[in-house]
Amino acid sequence: MKTKLILVGISILIVNMVRAQKLDVAKAFASAAQQTNVLIKNVDSARRIRPDLVSPRTVENGQFKMVGSGDWTSGFFPAELWYFYQYTKDKRWLQLARKYTEDIRPEQFNKGTHDLGFMIYCPFGNGYRLTGDPAYRAVIIQAAKSLSTRFNATAGVIKSWDHNGDKWKYPVIIDNMMNLELLFEATRLTGDSSFYKIAVTHANTTLKNHFRPDFSSYHVIDYDTLTGKVLQKVTAQGYANESAWARGQAWALYGYTMCYRETKNRIYLTQADGIADFILNDKITPVDGIPYWDYNDPKIPETSRDASAASITASALYELAKYSAHAKKYKAAADKILNSLTTKYTGKIGSNYGFILTHSTGHRPAKSEIDVPINYADYYYLEALLRSKK
Repeated sequence: MKTKLILVGISILIVNMVRAQKLDVAKAFASAAQQTNVLIKNVDSARRIRPDLVSPRTVENGQFKMVGSGDWTSGFFPAELWYFYQYTKDKRWLQLARKYTEDIRPEQFNKGTHDLGFMIYCPFGNGYRLTGDPAYRAVIIQAAKSLSTRFNATAGVIKSWDHNGDKWKYPVIIDNMMNLELLFEATRLTGDSSFYKIAVTHANTTLKNHFRPDFSSYHVIDYDTLTGKVLQKVTAQGYANESAWARGQAWALYGYTMCYRETKNRIYLTQADGIADFILNDKITPVDGIPYWDYNDPKIPETSRDASAASITASALYELAKYSAHAKKYKAAADKILNSLTTKYTGKIGSNYGFILTHSTGHRPAKSEIDVPINYADYYYLEALLRSKK
């Protein structure tokens, strides 16, 4: 009898845990929309003073921070608006998305950054997907041409940064995997396979050089463009060269999941599975699924979380669940993360100038954007909400 009671108790506990993971997506989207309406008002007020600053990035030291179209995060805000339109089919969101997307258009010609996937593909790619507007198609193609100029065939990678030449020669960061989607799309739109080949070469070189045996990723790999050899493996935003910077692991997971979708090359699926196993290891990721900013920070648990890494991971896991043999595990993990973000990491309506999520970490070593709301956290949170419905 005692054994039966214990089993019944365990069953009730499991049922309650499952129920706790079920998220009301409609309610979450409605709350996010309320917050974003606050954000839009603050954006418009700020732009009356500084028209050259077009997108909201974060809140730091209590101050609302806007950025110009050349900032790597500039595309996330208009891209969020496309997701609200996708979910609601409300023409108001369509008009807003079109309006703020236009501000990023000049960056299609920017050859000085690897971040054109974030800057251009997030707003214009979603805009084209949802409207079929040929003007958006043209911007995507031009941006892919601009990004392609940063590819070095000898090293087999797209250069990430032009700054800090005293630290590295030809730096490539794991974040760069996210910009390959722009190139895959350009081949689909034009039939020109050169974009596809650059993306695959970059993905293959990154797979070879960026990862440790446990599938954790270095942040920065420095290449010699004359020989293609690796000069050094370091970090810029993580705790240490050999540590696992949380957002970097999320970029890697998302990037290789996307590469599998675009190529159906099972090497990328195997890589994504390996990265997912690393991230979901109970020894490094907290119970609520929201990681500390770096998995190897010795100050854990007395250090900042990174909700942005969590939202990127959740979105990636929902997609990976479509392809992997571990679908149930990944969907359950994504559900848990999304539930935690919605119940514990969202600000009150009207707070934080209208950003949705709290407790992200941008660049802790530089003492920048620590424990703050940030636009890419919100973007991938909305994407994860949409993907959770499919």
